Amino acid sequence: MRLLMKFGGTSVADEDCIGRVVKILSHYRSTGNELVVVVSAMSGVTDQLHAIAAEVETARDEPPIETFIASMRSRHEKVLRGVAPGEFGSVMPEIDSRLDNLRTILTSVYNLRELTARSRDYIISFGERLSAVIVSAALREAGIASRPMNGCEAGILTNGQHGCAQVLPESENKIKSRIVPLLSEYVPVVMGYMGCTADGIVTTLGRSGSDYSAAIVGAAVEADEIWIWTDVDGVMTSDPRIIDDARVLPDVSYLEAMELSYFGAKVLHPRSIEPAMVKGIPIRVKNTFSPAGPGSCVVDTEYHDRRVVKAITYIEKVSLINITGAQMIGRPGVARAIFTALAEYDVNIMMISQGSSEANISLIVDDEHLKVALVALNDVMEKGYIQDVTHDRDVVAVAVVGVGMAGTPGISGRIFTALGNACINLMMISQGSSEVNISFVVKQNDGPRAVRVLHDEFGLSEEDE
Repeated sequence: MRLLMKFGGTSVADEDCIGRVVKILSHYRSTGNELVVVVSAMSGVTDQLHAIAAEVETARDEPPIETFIASMRSRHEKVLRGVAPGEFGSVMPEIDSRLDNLRTILTSVYNLRELTARSRDYIISFGERLSAVIVSAALREAGIASRPMNGCEAGILTNGQHGCAQVLPESENKIKSRIVPLLSEYVPVVMGYMGCTADGIVTTLGRSGSDYSAAIVGAAVEADEIWIWTDVDGVMTSDPRIIDDARVLPDVSYLEAMELSYFGAKVLHPRSIEPAMVKGIPIRVKNTFSPAGPGSCVVDTEYHDRRVVKAITYIEKVSLINITGAQMIGRPGVARAIFTALAEYDVNIMMISQGSSEANISLIVDDEHLKVALVALNDVMEKGYIQDVTHDRDVVAVAVVGVGMAGTPGISGRIFTALGNACINLMMISQGSSEVNISFVVKQNDGPRAVRVLHDEFGLSEEDE
């Protein structure tokens, strides 16, 4: 089989973790599989890179660049010595060279007092630049031929949208031609989260970008399966921090996984599912710290068990915006004016609901987008399309997900009756035509309780029959 295996930040956090990764890869390589590996930065490193980039831009006094570089070097040197002492002499100079480049760009940002989106992408890509060479060295130490590759070398070609770049269609042939010829001899270790433009300018792929890298590379090399190794046992019926007896789902459809990931489940990101879905490649989610566990398999199927509802999840740190006005009734162009204005301000809308009277439109946006969303809607209000805009930050969005809900009568009734019996007030309701997801908004304090009530209502802790 040809397997794409992606390891997240907690899976490569230190020498013990990377040791587990090497054991996993050695096992599957020894049984005759072709392997392609994608790795994230070590746990916490990308956040530290974001922080130092912001600090040097605004620092009045000499920023702690040297202290930061020394800390990065110390951590990665320790791990390299632990997992690949025989490779230390050849790999440590490479790490030092990369850290020199990082020092140079941070110093430039400080001197210019300007952090461009392009510079930020270059800076935050260094986590993967450092981790990948260490994982590759650890494989060679174990007797497995391996070669690290950055996103550009692997053929991940993107547009120039720094911070959340989109991978271009022509990447597929580039990735295939550069990686597939290596697989009979090598295990390539690709630096996740990053790609480059046609001009070779480094870009990053946004939140969970390493998962996206894995899906793109896996689809391009026509992997039989894509395995996402993380620190949880798989896709679960709910957040185990809220539901003590939440259960691992053995099978989830692509559509269910996309809905769950969009509504707060952090195991997969929606963008990481689509490339695999297009080619019908199963995505397997497994726990690096418990590799014998079955995990969850995301597959091209509609329904596997007796339940119409598969999982309950929710999103925190969101805001509810209510847009009202009698002049909205029957007036063409109102929705266009609202959504065009929000799009021009780069506001991502997560949920939409409109009353049949047409006098009210409710939206859910990320908390970080609230301020700019209100500015955009004020422009619309000044043009006379709407009368009033109010907002509420004390809310959460809850999603009930399951392909079995489609065409099954009474599901909405069960949901809202259970919530009503628990005295939980609904502030907004939204459902798409696919019927795979029923979403609603409640007060923040009611969010965990709503999840518990519905998890019990649909018996999601019970094992499959």
